[in-house]
Amino acid sequence: MRRSVARRLYAAVATMAVAGATGVVLTMPQASAAVAGGATGYATQNGGTTGGAGGQTVRATTGTAIHTALCNRASASTPIIIEVEGTINHGNTAKVSGDSCNTAAGVIELKQISNVTLVGVGSGAVFDQLGIHIRESSNIIIQNVTVKNVKKSGSPTSNGGDAIGMESDVRNVWVDHATLEASGGESDGYDGLFDMKDNTQYVTLSYSTLRNSGRGGLIGSSETELSNGFVTFHHNLYENLDSRTPLLRGGIAHIYNNYYVKLNESGINSRAGAKAKVDNNYFKDSKDVLGTFYTDAAGYWQVSGNTFDNITWSARSSENNPAGPNPTSNTSVSIPYAYGLDNASCVPSIVAATAGANKGLKVSDGSCTPTTPTPTPTDPTPDPTDPTPDPTQPGGTNLSLGAGADGSSKASGTSYGNVRDGSLSTFWSPAGSTGSVSVKWGTATSVSKAAIKVASGSTLGAWRILNGDTGAVLATGSGAGTVTIPQTSLKKITLDITSSSGTPKIAEFETYAG
Repeated sequence: MRRSVARRLYAAVATMAVAGATGVVLTMPQASAAVAGGATGYATQNGGTTGGAGGQTVRATTGTAIHTALCNRASASTPIIIEVEGTINHGNTAKVSGDSCNTAAGVIELKQISNVTLVGVGSGAVFDQLGIHIRESSNIIIQNVTVKNVKKSGSPTSNGGDAIGMESDVRNVWVDHATLEASGGESDGYDGLFDMKDNTQYVTLSYSTLRNSGRGGLIGSSETELSNGFVTFHHNLYENLDSRTPLLRGGIAHIYNNYYVKLNESGINSRAGAKAKVDNNYFKDSKDVLGTFYTDAAGYWQVSGNTFDNITWSARSSENNPAGPNPTSNTSVSIPYAYGLDNASCVPSIVAATAGANKGLKVSDGSCTPTTPTPTPTDPTPDPTDPTPDPTQPGGTNLSLGAGADGSSKASGTSYGNVRDGSLSTFWSPAGSTGSVSVKWGTATSVSKAAIKVASGSTLGAWRILNGDTGAVLATGSGAGTVTIPQTSLKKITLDITSSSGTPKIAEFETYAG
């Protein structure tokens, strides 16, 4: 697919309740709600990144309102789309408590949650001196927002000085059409604009602007912290930055169709065994835009189609290995997703027309022309290649019988164990329309089929079947029935319900060897 895509959210208002004290407008979900396009790059892998698609839509005009929306969900995984408008700052961002959130004052805290979209709407969303912190979370979308002047020293401070920071077991984040900016370097109190560390993976930064900072961003906090990676950067503007565009320690990054101008000290810094695939970028009026810098822990790069316009390269030394003046590849990187490349010659113009907040969410059509993606339904619809539930009852022994069970949440009067007791008259329900339930064994068990059965009168929306040991997605689909999954040896298998109309009642989650 050549067309690069972005996501646009429209709200179809059914019922609205205004809570002036917190800056919240509540919008009930409707099937007509739509988005433009979807995630790109590595955020499409590991099960994909859909954010709050299919969930309730909430309008927020303060940081406290954002936290309130997260805390009012039925569970920490209940999908939600939070439309943000206005200026979010320290004065309107307080800690809010609840079972489905873990927030803090002075920062937008997306901690221990999943299935959330933050999108700027209306006159725009500006996070002024207030960072966005993503920790122990997954399936997050941040779109069409400006985050500026976040400090780690001086006053006020927020998020360790990072505009957007991710750390501690973060998976599947898509940041799109964002403007991230500072007003100086570390000596002025600022840190990174887009940082990832401590096991953060499957992230895409697209159509965004990063400027006026000492540090663009890092992947990995030290030469021994190498658990991060699978990150895509495309169609971004990096302007007037000293370094780290990005600093990559270990892992893999795909970097294409970005415009780099006025990188003052260094640019893409691949270190400690990292591999960067660097395609069709435009580098201008900068120094040492690619290489391994400030360390003897070598990194690697594969280059093609880039333009180097007025670039200065320093001399090589034991801790300084610039790729230029004639950059050539010293590794190869395989990319698992489809993508289209604009010619490097048009990158400055297409990035100027599309990158950053409040650009109408325009994207490249893959041929250097800005376009607005066609809206598509937000309600999750199984891809035609997804397994279709088979109504046929599998043969063999139901491995769930007598196994253990647990889950993310449960409605009053229901039990996790009801999904493996062999009875269709008992059931488990999540505490809301979404949630997860697992069957588990004391030793590794081989599974190749699962049967999802609902109680009489219940319906079931979209779901994922996960390897509970690793988090890998084994199958996706919707509705009750039997589904074939790759033969997998595991100790735990999870049914993760990502959307439903009403509260589903799962009578049985049966598992079979074949």
